[in-house]
Amino acid sequence: MGEGTGSETIHNRIAMLRAERGISRRQLAEALGVHYQTVGYLERGEYSPSLHLALRIAEHFEVPLEVVFSLAPFPRIGAD
Repeated sequence: MGEGTGSETIHNRIAMLRAERGISRRQLAEALGVHYQTVGYLERGEYSPSLHLALRIAEHFEVPLEVVFSLAPFPRIGAD
């Protein structure tokens, strides 16, 4: 079990959900009560949210948690 293998990466669809709804990073950050740069870190997978924040993000987009976050990469849009 070596560290730094990338197995801790949490994949997310925050950017896609934001784009679908026409919400800016700053608007999402304000709604969640976090700094807008935090949203960028989350979207790029540079930062994993706390469970509380993850649940609030899913609630904000009105989707189940697993629609936003996954342990495995999401399939590309249009892929079968």
